[in-house]
Amino acid sequence: MKSVKIEGKRRSDLGKKATRQLRSEGHVPGVIYGGKETIHFSAPTMAFRYLVYTPDFQIAELNIDGATYRTIMKDIQFDVVTDELNHIDFFELVEDRKVIAELPIKFHGQSQGVKDGGKLVLKLKSLKVRTLPKYLTEHINVNIDNLQLHGNIRVEDVKIDNVEILNTPRVPIASVVTTRALQVEAATTAAPAAGAAKAAAPAAAAKAAPAAAPAKKK
Repeated sequence: MKSVKIEGKRRSDLGKKATRQLRSEGHVPGVIYGGKETIHFSAPTMAFRYLVYTPDFQIAELNIDGATYRTIMKDIQFDVVTDELNHIDFFELVEDRKVIAELPIKFHGQSQGVKDGGKLVLKLKSLKVRTLPKYLTEHINVNIDNLQLHGNIRVEDVKIDNVEILNTPRVPIASVVTTRALQVEAATTAAPAAGAAKAAAPAAAAKAAPAAAPAKKK
């Protein structure tokens, strides 16, 4: 499991003025909760860059005034004008306490439906799970080799030992849909067949009809 180490300092003054001062000095206020106590701290903005600006799921090891806290990122806030990082929340990992986390999905393999000319559509990028900290992983592997044309892989198809998936079971994760090229090919193939069937219909009907009875002489 990848981890990012961040050095920070406890905050004693939590007022708006002190918070604005921190941000003007290039620091981001944050909070750690979920453990024995809630800890308010701050750290340089650049210290969070490898944690915030990545799609990877990582553990954040926060060293606050010499004490280390093993955490996961739970919430981030950005300035609506400058888009700069404004605040960040962390959840402390406790060995025997389950945690809820968003784990990215990693698709591997080649769909049979794609080989047949379909297009792979990825519906979800991550899954929400509940598990003990020791079972957290960097990503969830999903194999798509057997995904057929017009087929779906759904949340309920993903099985992970010791991990509870919280998403709605029937929601699709990935699908293979018909491409425009396949639709055109199907229409082109169907048109001559339909024409031939239409032309053959009168002849077949005439052959099947009984011969007319001869007229009776008066």
